[in-house]
Amino acid sequence: MKVAALFLGLLASAVAAQEYPGKPVRLLIGFPTGGNVDVVGRIVAQKMSEGFGQQVLPENRTGAGSIIANEHVAKSADGYTLLVVSGAFVTQAATMKKLPYDPVRDFSFISTLVTYPLVFSVRSDSRFRTLDEFIGFVKSNPGKVNYPSPGMGTLYHLAGELFVSMAGIDMQHVPFRGGSEPLTEVLSGRMELLIDALTNSYPHIQGGKFRPLAVTSLVRSAALPDVPTVAQSVPGYEANSFLGIAGPPGMPGAIVERINREVRRVVALPEIARRFAEWGGTPSASSPEEMSGLVRAEIEKWKRVVETRKIELP
Repeated sequence: MKVAALFLGLLASAVAAQEYPGKPVRLLIGFPTGGNVDVVGRIVAQKMSEGFGQQVLPENRTGAGSIIANEHVAKSADGYTLLVVSGAFVTQAATMKKLPYDPVRDFSFISTLVTYPLVFSVRSDSRFRTLDEFIGFVKSNPGKVNYPSPGMGTLYHLAGELFVSMAGIDMQHVPFRGGSEPLTEVLSGRMELLIDALTNSYPHIQGGKFRPLAVTSLVRSAALPDVPTVAQSVPGYEANSFLGIAGPPGMPGAIVERINREVRRVVALPEIARRFAEWGGTPSASSPEEMSGLVRAEIEKWKRVVETRKIELP
């Protein structure tokens, strides 16, 4: 009887996967329109719609740094409400004492979409031409150099704290309330170093406003092939971000695989690779297991930074 029940369950799951999606799918984006998360989400939604023969509708559900969108998907009932997962997902899990969901158990991770490094930049007329010069100056002037971020516990803040710890320097963090303010602070000359996603900084680097000192991936970025990595100055340093797709907990494995196949098809399209490259990103489709492993590893990594640096968080 148990074998028969198992067989019938697998058969029902397979049939459900073949029929999926039988109605429009919502893709929640926890950030405002126009940003890189929104742009990637909308591009992927459009291409998935074409492949599914059913609409995948992007929906911006903003608030609390994407936590509102995350919570909505975590508490959804079926696989017709999906989520664009960003780097903020893992840093919030590492830094916030209480979330309205469990960042691991309350989601079905489906596939990553794109990975991209951060970039350390200075104003184009800065005295610093290399990261080694910058590190040397900060060591000679402990506590006198500040770096901005869009807020406590953000990826940019934690990447800076990891850099301070591994480079053995004393540099002060200044949090702001917004994504554009750190850029403005460095552009105005009030602060020296901008730590930002390459997807955000790339247009300003191309426009000649900023000089990139280093990227945070272990290998050089194809978008900035002449720019060294932070690890060349601080061995072992790495801090990347990513975007991916997830659904609510308990999604049938066959449906997760069905969505995963479609995501892989979309990410493999040459036009998608070209669009991602324009922002310094690398197409990075994965298996559900690989994405789940990445999320867990990133949460643990940033938790260690919070503990090592004794960061006080709400």
